Amino acid sequence: MQERKALLILHGKQALNAEVRAAVQVRRQEGWQLDVRVTWEAGDAQRMVREALQAGYPTLIAGGGDGTLRDVAEAMAHAKTNASLVLLPLGTANDFAHAAGVPLTPMAALALLDEPAQPIDLGEVDGQVFLNMATGGFGSSVTANTSEELKRVLGGAAYLLTGLSRFAEVESAFGRFSGPDFQWQGEFLALGIGNGRQAGGGHVLCPQARVNDGLLEVCIVPAADDVVGTLGTLLSGGINGLQSVAVSARLPWLEVEAPQGLDLNLDGEPVVSRQLRFVALPAALRVHLPAGSPLLQA
Repeated sequence: MQERKALLILHGKQALNAEVRAAVQVRRQEGWQLDVRVTWEAGDAQRMVREALQAGYPTLIAGGGDGTLRDVAEAMAHAKTNASLVLLPLGTANDFAHAAGVPLTPMAALALLDEPAQPIDLGEVDGQVFLNMATGGFGSSVTANTSEELKRVLGGAAYLLTGLSRFAEVESAFGRFSGPDFQWQGEFLALGIGNGRQAGGGHVLCPQARVNDGLLEVCIVPAADDVVGTLGTLLSGGINGLQSVAVSARLPWLEVEAPQGLDLNLDGEPVVSRQLRFVALPAALRVHLPAGSPLLQA
Protein backbone atom coordinates (compact mmCIF):
# COMPACT_ATOMS: atom_id res chain seq x y z
CA MET A 1 0.00 0.00 0.00
CA GLN A 2 1.27 3.46 -0.93
CA GLU A 3 2.64 5.41 2.04
CA ARG A 4 0.55 8.59 2.31
CA LYS A 5 3.48 10.91 2.97
CA ALA A 6 4.79 13.66 0.70
CA LEU A 7 6.89 16.82 0.76
CA LEU A 8 5.79 19.89 -1.18
CA ILE A 9 8.67 22.06 -2.44
CA LEU A 10 6.93 25.38 -3.04
CA HIS A 11 8.35 28.36 -4.91
CA GLY A 12 8.72 31.32 -2.56
CA LYS A 13 6.39 33.53 -4.62
CA GLN A 14 3.55 31.10 -3.85
CA ALA A 15 4.03 31.01 -0.05
CA LEU A 16 0.84 33.00 0.55
CA ASN A 17 -1.25 31.32 -2.15
CA ALA A 18 -4.59 30.69 -0.43
CA GLU A 19 -5.66 27.99 -2.93
CA VAL A 20 -2.48 26.02 -2.26
CA ARG A 21 -2.97 26.29 1.50
CA ALA A 22 -6.57 25.11 1.20
CA ALA A 23 -5.62 22.17 -1.03
CA VAL A 24 -2.86 21.10 1.37
CA GLN A 25 -5.30 21.21 4.27
CA VAL A 26 -7.83 19.07 2.43
CA ARG A 27 -5.21 16.44 1.62
CA ARG A 28 -4.11 16.40 5.26
CA GLN A 29 -7.69 15.91 6.40
CA GLU A 30 -7.90 12.98 3.99
CA GLY A 31 -5.03 11.27 5.75
CA TRP A 32 -1.93 12.51 3.98
CA GLN A 33 1.15 13.65 5.86
CA LEU A 34 1.90 16.57 3.59
CA ASP A 35 4.85 18.70 4.69
CA VAL A 36 5.85 21.97 3.02
CA ARG A 37 9.19 23.65 2.33
CA VAL A 38 9.42 27.07 0.66
CA THR A 39 12.31 28.13 -1.59
CA TRP A 40 14.07 31.44 -1.03
CA GLU A 41 17.00 31.56 -3.45
CA ALA A 42 18.71 29.66 -6.25
CA GLY A 43 19.71 26.15 -5.28
CA ASP A 44 17.06 25.75 -2.60
CA ALA A 45 14.91 23.35 -4.60
CA GLN A 46 17.84 21.03 -5.29
CA ARG A 47 18.91 21.08 -1.63
CA MET A 48 15.36 20.37 -0.47
CA VAL A 49 15.14 17.39 -2.82
CA ARG A 50 18.31 15.92 -1.34
CA GLU A 51 17.07 16.46 2.21
CA ALA A 52 13.66 14.98 1.41
CA LEU A 53 15.19 11.85 -0.11
CA GLN A 54 17.54 11.44 2.85
CA ALA A 55 14.52 11.75 5.16
CA GLY A 56 12.75 8.96 3.27
CA TYR A 57 9.87 10.83 1.64
CA PRO A 58 8.41 8.48 -1.01
CA THR A 59 6.74 11.31 -2.94
CA LEU A 60 7.78 14.88 -3.70
CA ILE A 61 5.58 17.67 -5.04
CA ALA A 62 7.03 20.49 -7.17
CA GLY A 63 4.95 23.63 -6.72
CA GLY A 64 5.84 26.47 -9.10
CA GLY A 65 6.46 27.28 -12.73
CA ASP A 66 8.28 25.26 -15.38
CA GLY A 67 11.64 26.26 -13.90
CA THR A 68 10.76 24.89 -10.47
CA LEU A 69 9.45 21.67 -12.00
CA ARG A 70 12.72 21.30 -13.91
CA ASP A 71 14.87 21.96 -10.83
CA VAL A 72 13.07 19.31 -8.79
CA ALA A 73 12.95 16.78 -11.63
CA GLU A 74 16.67 17.25 -12.39
CA ALA A 75 17.67 16.81 -8.74
CA MET A 76 15.57 13.65 -8.47
CA ALA A 77 17.00 12.25 -11.71
CA HIS A 78 20.57 12.88 -10.59
CA ALA A 79 19.79 11.11 -7.31
CA LYS A 80 18.50 8.08 -9.29
CA THR A 81 15.71 7.78 -6.76
CA ASN A 82 12.64 5.57 -6.83
CA ALA A 83 10.64 8.35 -5.16
CA SER A 84 7.84 9.76 -7.30
CA LEU A 85 6.94 13.31 -8.34
CA VAL A 86 3.64 15.20 -8.42
CA LEU A 87 3.43 18.42 -10.42
CA LEU A 88 1.65 21.41 -8.89
CA PRO A 89 1.74 23.98 -11.73
CA LEU A 90 1.72 27.56 -10.43
CA GLY A 91 3.61 29.48 -13.11
CA THR A 92 2.56 31.72 -15.99
CA ALA A 93 3.15 29.35 -18.88
CA ASN A 94 2.86 25.90 -17.24
CA ASP A 95 3.81 24.46 -20.61
CA PHE A 96 4.56 20.91 -19.52
CA ALA A 97 1.44 20.71 -17.35
CA HIS A 98 -0.78 21.94 -20.18
CA ALA A 99 0.60 19.38 -22.60
CA ALA A 100 0.43 16.54 -20.06
CA GLY A 101 -3.12 17.31 -18.98
CA VAL A 102 -2.10 18.11 -15.39
CA PRO A 103 -4.86 20.20 -13.75
CA LEU A 104 -3.96 23.84 -13.13
CA THR A 105 -5.96 24.25 -9.91
CA PRO A 106 -4.11 23.21 -6.73
CA MET A 107 -6.95 21.02 -5.44
CA ALA A 108 -7.17 19.02 -8.66
CA ALA A 109 -3.40 18.84 -9.09
CA LEU A 110 -2.87 17.43 -5.60
CA ALA A 111 -5.55 14.83 -6.35
CA LEU A 112 -2.89 13.24 -8.58
CA LEU A 113 -1.30 11.94 -5.37
CA ASP A 114 -3.89 9.18 -5.65
CA GLU A 115 -2.92 8.27 -9.23
CA PRO A 116 -0.24 5.59 -9.68
CA ALA A 117 3.20 6.90 -10.60
CA GLN A 118 4.68 5.77 -13.88
CA PRO A 119 8.14 6.12 -15.40
CA ILE A 120 8.69 8.93 -17.87
CA ASP A 121 11.67 10.07 -19.93
CA LEU A 122 13.72 13.20 -19.38
CA GLY A 123 16.01 15.09 -21.73
CA GLU A 124 19.65 15.81 -21.05
CA VAL A 125 22.13 18.16 -22.68
CA ASP A 126 25.74 18.20 -21.54
CA GLY A 127 24.84 17.06 -18.04
CA GLN A 128 21.82 19.33 -17.56
CA VAL A 129 18.42 17.67 -17.37
CA PHE A 130 15.14 19.10 -18.65
CA LEU A 131 11.59 17.90 -18.17
CA ASN A 132 9.83 19.77 -20.95
CA MET A 133 11.83 21.25 -23.79
CA ALA A 134 15.01 22.92 -24.95
CA THR A 135 14.35 25.89 -27.22
CA GLY A 136 16.75 28.01 -29.23
CA GLY A 137 16.70 30.92 -31.64
CA PHE A 138 13.95 33.51 -31.70
CA GLY A 139 11.50 31.56 -29.53
CA SER A 140 14.12 31.27 -26.81
CA SER A 141 14.78 35.01 -27.01
CA VAL A 142 11.09 35.78 -26.58
CA THR A 143 10.87 33.60 -23.48
CA ALA A 144 13.98 35.15 -21.95
CA ASN A 145 12.90 38.75 -22.63
CA THR A 146 9.29 38.60 -21.46
CA SER A 147 9.14 40.58 -18.23
CA GLU A 148 7.73 39.15 -15.02
CA GLU A 149 5.36 42.11 -14.75
CA LEU A 150 3.97 41.51 -18.24
CA LYS A 151 3.51 37.81 -17.46
CA ARG A 152 1.70 38.70 -14.24
CA VAL A 153 -0.74 41.01 -16.06
CA LEU A 154 -1.27 39.12 -19.33
CA GLY A 155 -0.39 35.53 -18.49
CA GLY A 156 0.64 33.41 -21.46
CA ALA A 157 -0.37 36.16 -23.92
CA ALA A 158 2.65 38.12 -22.70
CA TYR A 159 4.95 35.88 -24.74
CA LEU A 160 2.99 36.59 -27.92
CA LEU A 161 3.05 40.33 -27.28
CA THR A 162 6.79 40.29 -26.63
CA GLY A 163 7.40 38.28 -29.77
CA LEU A 164 5.38 40.64 -31.94
CA SER A 165 7.26 43.63 -30.53
CA ARG A 166 10.67 42.12 -31.33
CA PHE A 167 10.27 41.24 -35.01
CA ALA A 168 12.77 43.96 -35.97
CA GLU A 169 15.47 42.19 -33.94
CA VAL A 170 15.06 38.81 -35.64
CA GLU A 171 18.29 37.15 -36.74
CA SER A 172 18.75 33.60 -37.93
CA ALA A 173 21.42 31.25 -36.61
CA PHE A 174 23.49 28.66 -38.44
CA GLY A 175 23.61 25.12 -37.17
CA ARG A 176 24.60 21.59 -38.08
CA PHE A 177 22.37 18.83 -36.71
CA SER A 178 23.08 15.11 -36.71
CA GLY A 179 21.48 12.04 -35.15
CA PRO A 180 20.63 8.45 -36.08
CA ASP A 181 19.71 8.56 -39.80
CA PHE A 182 19.26 12.33 -39.55
CA GLN A 183 21.39 15.16 -40.97
CA TRP A 184 20.49 18.81 -41.53
CA GLN A 185 22.40 22.07 -41.67
CA GLY A 186 21.48 25.63 -42.50
CA GLU A 187 20.12 28.90 -41.18
CA PHE A 188 17.23 28.54 -38.76
CA LEU A 189 14.93 30.85 -36.82
CA ALA A 190 13.78 28.57 -34.03
CA LEU A 191 14.63 25.20 -32.54
CA GLY A 192 12.68 22.92 -30.25
CA ILE A 193 13.96 19.67 -28.78
CA GLY A 194 11.06 18.30 -26.83
CA ASN A 195 10.24 15.76 -24.23
CA GLY A 196 7.03 17.82 -23.88
CA ARG A 197 5.19 19.55 -26.69
CA GLN A 198 5.10 23.29 -26.11
CA ALA A 199 7.15 26.18 -24.76
CA GLY A 200 7.04 29.94 -24.38
CA GLY A 201 3.48 30.13 -23.08
CA GLY A 202 1.73 27.69 -25.38
CA HIS A 203 3.71 27.65 -28.64
CA VAL A 204 3.52 24.05 -29.84
CA LEU A 205 6.83 23.07 -31.42
CA CYS A 206 6.83 19.31 -30.90
CA PRO A 207 3.24 18.06 -31.34
CA GLN A 208 4.19 14.37 -31.52
CA ALA A 209 6.34 14.28 -28.38
CA ARG A 210 5.75 11.51 -25.85
CA VAL A 211 7.30 11.17 -22.41
CA ASN A 212 7.56 7.39 -22.40
CA ASP A 213 8.89 6.46 -25.85
CA GLY A 214 12.63 6.93 -25.21
CA LEU A 215 12.83 9.64 -27.90
CA LEU A 216 13.13 13.41 -28.17
CA GLU A 217 11.15 15.21 -30.84
CA VAL A 218 13.20 17.70 -32.85
CA CYS A 219 11.68 20.70 -34.63
CA ILE A 220 13.87 23.07 -36.66
CA VAL A 221 12.25 26.13 -38.25
CA PRO A 222 14.48 27.06 -41.22
CA ALA A 223 15.05 30.71 -42.06
CA ALA A 224 12.78 31.73 -44.93
CA ASP A 225 12.32 34.82 -47.09
CA ASP A 226 9.05 35.51 -45.31
CA VAL A 227 10.50 35.85 -41.81
CA VAL A 228 7.53 37.74 -40.42
CA GLY A 229 5.07 35.20 -41.78
CA THR A 230 7.06 32.25 -40.44
CA LEU A 231 7.41 33.76 -36.99
CA GLY A 232 3.80 34.83 -36.98
CA THR A 233 2.87 31.19 -37.49
CA LEU A 234 5.22 30.17 -34.69
CA LEU A 235 3.97 32.74 -32.19
CA SER A 236 0.30 32.26 -32.96
CA GLY A 237 0.57 28.54 -32.28
CA GLY A 238 -0.46 27.49 -35.78
CA ILE A 239 0.57 23.83 -35.62
CA ASN A 240 -0.32 22.82 -39.17
CA GLY A 241 1.32 25.88 -40.69
CA LEU A 242 4.45 25.46 -38.61
CA GLN A 243 4.81 21.76 -39.41
CA SER A 244 4.57 22.54 -43.11
CA VAL A 245 7.80 24.56 -42.95
CA ALA A 246 9.61 22.79 -40.10
CA VAL A 247 12.21 20.03 -40.27
CA SER A 248 11.12 17.37 -37.79
CA ALA A 249 12.48 14.10 -36.41
CA ARG A 250 12.14 11.84 -33.36
CA LEU A 251 15.53 10.71 -32.10
CA PRO A 252 17.20 9.09 -29.08
CA TRP A 253 20.05 11.63 -29.37
CA LEU A 254 21.00 14.71 -31.36
CA GLU A 255 24.28 16.58 -31.77
CA VAL A 256 24.21 20.30 -32.59
CA GLU A 257 27.11 22.41 -33.80
CA ALA A 258 26.62 26.19 -33.96
CA PRO A 259 29.91 27.92 -34.90
CA GLN A 260 28.63 31.35 -33.82
CA GLY A 261 27.17 30.02 -30.57
CA LEU A 262 23.60 29.13 -29.73
CA ASP A 263 21.41 30.54 -26.96
CA LEU A 264 19.17 27.86 -25.47
CA ASN A 265 16.44 27.85 -22.87
CA LEU A 266 16.01 24.63 -20.84
CA ASP A 267 12.65 24.99 -19.10
CA GLY A 268 13.72 28.51 -18.10
CA GLU A 269 17.44 27.78 -17.59
CA PRO A 270 19.68 29.68 -20.08
CA VAL A 271 22.51 27.80 -21.81
CA VAL A 272 25.01 29.13 -24.35
CA SER A 273 27.26 26.80 -26.31
CA ARG A 274 28.75 26.04 -29.72
CA GLN A 275 28.54 22.25 -29.47
CA LEU A 276 25.77 20.34 -27.75
CA ARG A 277 24.68 16.73 -27.41
CA PHE A 278 21.07 16.04 -26.48
CA VAL A 279 20.10 12.62 -25.15
CA ALA A 280 16.79 11.08 -24.14
CA LEU A 281 16.91 9.48 -20.69
CA PRO A 282 14.31 6.68 -20.84
CA ALA A 283 12.23 6.02 -17.71
CA ALA A 284 14.39 8.40 -15.68
CA LEU A 285 11.70 9.59 -13.25
CA ARG A 286 8.43 8.31 -11.79
CA VAL A 287 5.66 10.90 -12.14
CA HIS A 288 1.95 10.95 -11.25
CA LEU A 289 0.17 11.95 -14.47
CA PRO A 290 -3.56 11.87 -15.26
CA ALA A 291 -4.91 8.68 -16.75
CA GLY A 292 -4.98 9.15 -20.50
CA SER A 293 -2.42 11.97 -20.49
CA PRO A 294 -1.76 13.10 -24.10
CA LEU A 295 1.99 12.80 -23.47
CA LEU A 296 1.79 9.09 -22.68
CA GLN A 297 2.24 6.53 -25.42
CA ALA A 298 -0.27 3.76 -25.12
